[in-house]
Amino acid sequence: MPLFITYASYSTSGLQGLLAKPEDRGPAIQALMDKVGAKVVALYFTTGSNDVVMVSEAVDGTDTVALGMAVAVSGSVQNVETVRAWSSADFAEIASKAASLTDGYTPPGS
Repeated sequence: MPLFITYASYSTSGLQGLLAKPEDRGPAIQALMDKVGAKVVALYFTTGSNDVVMVSEAVDGTDTVALGMAVAVSGSVQNVETVRAWSSADFAEIASKAASLTDGYTPPGS
């Protein structure tokens, strides 16, 4: 299954909830992922511009984006961003495909 990386930051209300009831959020996140057949591969809480970094496996990106939207609408997190992760070998294939297409594209203003 494809890998996805999701970044998010706690909102003020999310932090208030976490401080009012400190808990491991991993099981709650995996329970939500189970609803779409996805799996948490790694979950980290970080410092910096993102509070949460999650690596997940899902059938396609629509599931991971929908999950991010569902969590964001709760108001507990903000700035949710999900990106597709590619292995080095897979990305080499993508680059090769792109190289074969470059001569078929005419840039604007050309």
